[in-house]
Amino acid sequence: MRPNLTDKTAILGASLFSALLGFAIYLDFLWFSLLPIGILLAWWGIKRLDLFIGFIILAVPLSLNLQEFGETPLGLYMPTEPMLFIALVIFLLRSFSGWPVDKRLFKHPITIIISCMMLWMAITTITSYDPIVSLKFMISRAWFIVSFFFFLGHIMLNDSKYREKIVMMLVFPLCIVIIYTMIRHAGYGFDKHAGHWVMKPFFKDHTSYGAVLAMMFPPAIALFSKKKRPALLRVMLAIACFIIATGLVLSFTRAAWVSLAVAGALFFAMRLGVKWKTLVGIGATVLVGLFLSMDSIIIEMQRNKQDSSDNLTEHLESISNVSSDDSNLERLNRWSCAISLFRERPITGWGPGTYQFVYAPFQRSDLKTVISTNNADGGNSHSEYLGPLAEQGVLGAVFILLLLWYASTVGFRLWFRIKDRDERNFAASIYLGLMTYFVHGIMNNYLDTDKASAPFWGFIAILVVLDIELKQHEQATRDNVNVLLKPTAK
Repeated sequence: MRPNLTDKTAILGASLFSALLGFAIYLDFLWFSLLPIGILLAWWGIKRLDLFIGFIILAVPLSLNLQEFGETPLGLYMPTEPMLFIALVIFLLRSFSGWPVDKRLFKHPITIIISCMMLWMAITTITSYDPIVSLKFMISRAWFIVSFFFFLGHIMLNDSKYREKIVMMLVFPLCIVIIYTMIRHAGYGFDKHAGHWVMKPFFKDHTSYGAVLAMMFPPAIALFSKKKRPALLRVMLAIACFIIATGLVLSFTRAAWVSLAVAGALFFAMRLGVKWKTLVGIGATVLVGLFLSMDSIIIEMQRNKQDSSDNLTEHLESISNVSSDDSNLERLNRWSCAISLFRERPITGWGPGTYQFVYAPFQRSDLKTVISTNNADGGNSHSEYLGPLAEQGVLGAVFILLLLWYASTVGFRLWFRIKDRDERNFAASIYLGLMTYFVHGIMNNYLDTDKASAPFWGFIAILVVLDIELKQHEQATRDNVNVLLKPTAK
C-alpha cells in the first residue's frame, strides 16, 4: 500500500522533530521535548477553548513557582502563567474581530465593575512610582481575569455542565497537594512551625494554602450533597471533603478558620430568610457599636498574651493578641504603612504592585517588629482592601468594595429565587466560598497568584452566569404568562 500525503507529512514531521530533539539534548536544552505538548495546547487555545482553559484549571493546584527552586529570580508559576499569557493574547486577537466572548457577559453589573477596575489600574499604571512594576502587575491581573472570568464565563454560558466540572477540576488536584502536605507534615509530628512551610513548592506558605482550602470547602460540600450523581463520584467527593477539612485544621491558618465561621453565619442567615441589605444594616450597627467601644476593646486585646500555639484552641485565641504576637503586630505595621501611603497619594496611589517597594520609609518605629524588613522581601500589605487603597488611591478600594457588594447581592438573589434545590445549594456554596476570601482578604492578599485567582475569579464568573440564566428564565416565564393572558381577537 502506497503512503498517502498525510502519512508522508507525519513521517517527515516526526523525523524532523527527532533530529531537532537530538540536537537539543546535545545542547542540554531538555525543554525542547515539551514542544509537541505546547503545539497541542496552542491548537486547543484556538479551536477548543474549553479544553485549553480546563487544562489550565487542572494545573493550577499543582503549578510550581520557579523561585522555589532557585532557578530564576522570576516568580513564574509553571505551567499555568505562560498559558495564561497565551489566553490573554487570544482574547485580544478575538477582540479585533468582534465580541471576544459571549456579549451577555459584558452587560452584567459585575463585569462593568471589573472593567472599570482594570481601566483605573491602567490609569494608575501610567502615574505609578514605578511604571514597569505596575505594568507587569496589570498584565498579570489581566490574564487572570481573562482566563478565569471571561473565558470561563463564555464557556459556561454555552455549556451548563461545565460549571460543576470547574470546581471538580480544582478540588481533586488540590487533594493531591493536601495529601502531599500532610505526609510531609506527619514527618515533623504535625508541628505548628513546620506547618508554615510543608506545603512548598505548591504554595508559598500556610496562609495562602489555608485561604484556598477555605474557598473550596463549601462548593465541595455542595457537590457531594447533590443526590443525582453516580455513586463512585459521590464517594470520591466525600473523601475530598474529608481531606480538605483535615487540611484546613492542620494548616494552622487562623484567618481561614475565621472566614469559614463567617461563611457559616452567612449561610445560617440565608436559611432564616434574612436579606442582604438587612444583614448589611445589622453589620453596620454592630460596627458602630464596636467603634464607640474601641478604647475598651483595645485594652482587652492588649491583655491577651496568648501567642500562636500547637494547641488549636490557644492558636485561635491568639488572633486578638496585639501585644506579643509578631504576626499580628506586623500586620498592624503593614496596615499603618498602607494608610500613610494613601494619605501621601490619595487620588492615584503609588501604582499597582508597588507597595512592597515603597512602604519601608513609612514604617513607624513603635510598630516595627522582629520580622519587619526594609528590603521589599517580606510580602505585601496583607490586605485586599488597604493594598489597592495605597497603590491605586481611593477608587482602588472602592472597586473592591463594589465587587463585594454586587457579588453578595447576586449570591443572595440566587439563593432566594432559584427553584431547583441542587442548583440553589450550588449557587450558595460558590458565593460562600467566595466570601471566605473576601473575609480572608482583610488580613491577607493572594490575588497575584494563580492558586487564589482561579477560584476567586472563577467563582465570580459562575455567579454571573447563574444570574444571567436566572434573569433569562424569569423573563421567559413572564413572556409566557403575558401571552396566555393576552385577549384573543374575536
